[in-house]
Amino acid sequence: MEVLGDAWSLIVLRDIVFGGRRHFRELLAGNDEGIASNVLASRLRNLVDNELLTRDGATRGQRATYSLTEAGIQTVPVMVALGTWGMHHRPTSHALTVRARILAESPDLVDDLIDQLREIHLGVPRPHPERPLASARLQQAFEAAMEASGP
Repeated sequence: MEVLGDAWSLIVLRDIVFGGRRHFRELLAGNDEGIASNVLASRLRNLVDNELLTRDGATRGQRATYSLTEAGIQTVPVMVALGTWGMHHRPTSHALTVRARILAESPDLVDDLIDQLREIHLGVPRPHPERPLASARLQQAFEAAMEASGP
């Protein structure tokens, strides 16, 4: 709870995992919740200090890249479980409900997403490189579900 107990840390991890954002400016500009730059900097430091993220050795003035560690990647099932809980117990948008349902009903997709994240962030080849990327499959499933549900 000390590491993941505040909402901002989970939001930062979510944006890295599901949004593919790996740089401070991407995380700041792409955040729907309006995180302040000082809060983002604090959460990134905390996630690095607690070994959920690593930060490359960029020097002052260079763009630092953040990468998930194995511990950070293992938060994916936690985020899926929280999304499932929210889908059932919190008012949310249709789009968020659709995404949560896809992930809750697709454990193989979640496993493939974890493998994809390991490849991107840790350099570990996916065990099934012949399969389309999990992120692309998730996006296709989302678009199909949104189209099927109408405006």
